Amino acid sequence: MNISNRSRILTLSILAPLCIGAASGQGDTKMPDIKIDPSPLPQSAPSYAPVVEKVAPCVVTISSSKNVRRGENTNPYFNDPTFRRFFGIPEGEESEPPKRGNGDKEKKRKQAMGLGSGVIVSTDGHILTNNHVIEGADDIIVTLGSNKHEYKAVKIGGDPASDIAVLKIEGAKVQPITFADSDKVRIGDIAIAVGNPFGLTRSVSAGIVSSTGRGDLRMATYENYIQTDASINPGNSGGALVDSQGRLIGVNTSIYSRSGGNEGIGFAVPSNLARSVMEGLLKHGRVSRGFLGIGLQEVTEDLAKAFKLEGTAGALVNEVKPDGPADKAGIKNGDIVAEVNGKKVESPRELQLMVAGLTPGMKVDVKIVRKGEAKSVSVELAERPSQELAGGKAPAKPADPDVLDGVTIGDVDAETRKEFALPEDAMGVVVTKVDPDSACADAGLKPGDLILEIEQEPVTTTKQAIALSEKLKKEKKVLLRISSKGTSRYVVVEDKE
Repeated sequence: MNISNRSRILTLSILAPLCIGAASGQGDTKMPDIKIDPSPLPQSAPSYAPVVEKVAPCVVTISSSKNVRRGENTNPYFNDPTFRRFFGIPEGEESEPPKRGNGDKEKKRKQAMGLGSGVIVSTDGHILTNNHVIEGADDIIVTLGSNKHEYKAVKIGGDPASDIAVLKIEGAKVQPITFADSDKVRIGDIAIAVGNPFGLTRSVSAGIVSSTGRGDLRMATYENYIQTDASINPGNSGGALVDSQGRLIGVNTSIYSRSGGNEGIGFAVPSNLARSVMEGLLKHGRVSRGFLGIGLQEVTEDLAKAFKLEGTAGALVNEVKPDGPADKAGIKNGDIVAEVNGKKVESPRELQLMVAGLTPGMKVDVKIVRKGEAKSVSVELAERPSQELAGGKAPAKPADPDVLDGVTIGDVDAETRKEFALPEDAMGVVVTKVDPDSACADAGLKPGDLILEIEQEPVTTTKQAIALSEKLKKEKKVLLRISSKGTSRYVVVEDKE
């Protein structure tokens, strides 16, 4: 491509003087009679201008930064000039080892994390964006309108499982977007993406809805993406995907690309899911999801024959959590979940999304197929557990913080094996989330790591891990043995504050 571009430029540069010379030799040549119609395009002609005029004021630019210790070992890609330009990261101070004397404290500095987009959803300044746009940020700035007024944003909450976050700004006169019912989006519908790719404000691209209900992309726990061929590039994350009337049908999230640029396959979180997550964060400060307590797998043709099924629809139960909702209702390994509250289940992922969208404590009618016979059971949903080593969500500024605060863990089961690509023989407890400002993050722990031992005591369940961490509340250093990608190692988690 580079060679052909050079040859094309070279050809133009050679021919240009010839053309100028020819024109100068014919100075009295009459220009052709060209017809020009300066009137606006007729209404019957396709134009997205009215939609863009309606939506553009609702889309904002989001920039984030993080306080880091000078000399902190950050991701090496942040020091690569090409990477920084591509993702709109301003050039700044490079990470260098600190020059310290005895007793000197490490100084902190701001590090730009990048640019993204957001969608204003209320007149009092609530903004939807992607969780990955602002995750780990200490400061978030929202820029509005063509005048580029800046406002400091407060993070209301974030949900990594759906990659949705909610921000709020004060004192700004804003124009909120209108939501559409994303369940009614059809393949072939017009889709318009509005955002700030590469930091270019109010950029618009148009296309169609290429598919709905996309999942198994390993980008989030709850995947039900709208796929579109409207151009989505870095910086578009968190922006609006709207229909032909300018109503929000999705929050732009990511692209599928081999080159790093747009290749016509973009994904957006459906607006109904984004709105549900937002309501949970606003009401409870977290997202409360229904929980059946079962492990699931696809029904293949061979399994369908073995279980005497007519087709491959449904979800095969391969694990039942003891004393969980499904266990109490009598659901067993080998059952096929066919319907929930009268709605057919086509796949395990569809069942997961159905149950996650229901309220804990709610009783649901579950139709199962056992040994070829259909049966209905009533199940009272529990709340999907989210356990932390410190035993629940820690206060924002604990008076006596534990060294293991900031790590969320889960038991190794069929679901976590799939989410973190763990081997079948994986043991221990899996790290599902790490606070980037925690001592555990400084020690190098990452989601997907397995904790095998705490202070040389083996752990196989979250209950054991939490009990051990309670005993170590006052310790400033804790020895862990972890396994990452099949390799185990010891790490020391140290509270340096």
